[in-house]
Amino acid sequence: MGAGVFGRHHAAKYMRLAGVKLNAIADPKPDARRHVAAHLGVPAVADWRALLGEVDLVSICSPAGTHAGIVRAFLDAGAHVLVEKPIATSLKEAEELIALAASRGLVLTVGHQERFVFAKSGLLDYEDAPLCVECVRAGPWTGRGTDVSVVLDLMIHDLDLIHRLVPGTLKGVRAEGRSVHGKMADEVTATLVFDCGAEVELIASRAADARRRSMRVVYPDGEIRIDFLARSVTNTTERALQPLSLHDPLAESVAAFVTAARGGASALVRPEEARRALETALLIEEAMVPFGEIRAKERAPLRRTA
Repeated sequence: MGAGVFGRHHAAKYMRLAGVKLNAIADPKPDARRHVAAHLGVPAVADWRALLGEVDLVSICSPAGTHAGIVRAFLDAGAHVLVEKPIATSLKEAEELIALAASRGLVLTVGHQERFVFAKSGLLDYEDAPLCVECVRAGPWTGRGTDVSVVLDLMIHDLDLIHRLVPGTLKGVRAEGRSVHGKMADEVTATLVFDCGAEVELIASRAADARRRSMRVVYPDGEIRIDFLARSVTNTTERALQPLSLHDPLAESVAAFVTAARGGASALVRPEEARRALETALLIEEAMVPFGEIRAKERAPLRRTA
């Protein structure tokens, strides 16, 4: 569902999998449908409802605000669902979808593809808490994902990883943001404090001059620095890590979804985990103040979480 850039990428991955037939792509835009028909050679329909009951599984790559309704409809129709992040835009919707998938015995997983990269590296194998984590995810304006803030558009990827890296409960949130191209925040910085003592600093921007994508994880025995653009890892800890593999995490994500739908394995990204990342994203949005306000106050108090 959705014939934008990411939807076409999903479609191409399905077409390469043995035993999988790509039935159709749905998109309301005539130009998008013509592009799909010309380049992928599969039918393109205007209304996704025409495919309810016609498919075994589906990728939903439509705007974030439409996710919950489309996911619910396909689960009701008996299809397994891979939905791009976020799982929904409210906790109530996310919880309803999780309950519906469980009641129907269907796979519901979410497109946090970088989990596959981290799982291969071995970084997720360690259960002790880091002292601090710094995440940067920034890039130039593309005009995509603008129905939600940069927190739900980009930062949520890092939030999913943070909840896998940092054990314990989120204790407090501090955040600043600003809009550049519309009503939604396009640049956000956030601080998360966990009850284990770990502190996480996040920067996300979709209006930056250049691409930046990095993570720094500090442990008592050293630190791990990852530059995702240079595909480099610097590790001064005693933890054995594999080289960073960014070959094709989307292909791995789609293949793992198909395997889970066939009953061969559990989905790597469980919907409950996607709900947790969504909850933290919404807490950041609630705590957000305009850029400069926290600095003006030197150190604004953390917004406590329940």
